[in-house]
Amino acid sequence: MSAARRPPARGIVLDRSLEALPLFRLADSSEDAAIDYSDGAGGRWRVIPYPGDRLPGTFDQDVYVELLRRYQDAGSPADGVVTFTLHNFLRSISRRVDGRTYEQLRAALVRMHRTTLESTGAYWDARARAPLHSSFALLSAIRIDRRRAADREQLGLFPALPANEPGEARVTLAACMRGNIAEGHTSVLLPSQYLGLSSPVSRRLYRMVSVARAEGRDYWSIPLPELAERLPLSQRYPSHLQRVLQPAHEMLVAAGVVRAAELGQDGGSWQVQYILPPRAA
Repeated sequence: MSAARRPPARGIVLDRSLEALPLFRLADSSEDAAIDYSDGAGGRWRVIPYPGDRLPGTFDQDVYVELLRRYQDAGSPADGVVTFTLHNFLRSISRRVDGRTYEQLRAALVRMHRTTLESTGAYWDARARAPLHSSFALLSAIRIDRRRAADREQLGLFPALPANEPGEARVTLAACMRGNIAEGHTSVLLPSQYLGLSSPVSRRLYRMVSVARAEGRDYWSIPLPELAERLPLSQRYPSHLQRVLQPAHEMLVAAGVVRAAELGQDGGSWQVQYILPPRAA
């Protein structure tokens, strides 16, 4: 990845409310059951797939993070619109560029537009300074053209080019997400660290740990069952969860995201504790 395309030192600013809630399945399966999460304080959060489609998954998670990076690099436009070519976008997230991945990217964008995120007091609206009681989608509008407008008049000259040749996308990020970012209710990822993590679980954990860091914590402790719900993971037995979490924890420590990640019992209940690295002076 060249520094010209992605400055490694600049952080990606994300909506802290959204980062704390489950959203992306950590496997690209055909799972179409809604995610249903209660925050323990009376709030409820649901992720409801579009009929006939699956829930957002691992590829969608990476697309989402890259969209927020591009929104920031564009100067956080007031209308929330981000434009890009599919070819350039795939290269930015270190994905192979071919017909299959073009279709994956198109499908991910459509899925983020169609998937319903329903908050009953679970999502904090920083502008309203109150919990949100409403529904929204990550993308409020999308448009994907097969080719850039400047290229259309040339199509007849290149009949051998495949139909899924890179096009241009125009997407609009959700207003509530943009509002939280504008109000500074955010967490931050370093793109070099995020892309350096090789598993979807470790990338999701990095997003969650970044929320704890944004809240001023030096360590973060969470009951294991709650962590499984918020990731989310389908496994429920502690031994099964440990097998999933251990390699992700090792990646986080190696990348310097956390100093230590420990899973153990406290008074009969399983807890996970993350020790965060010292803050920069």
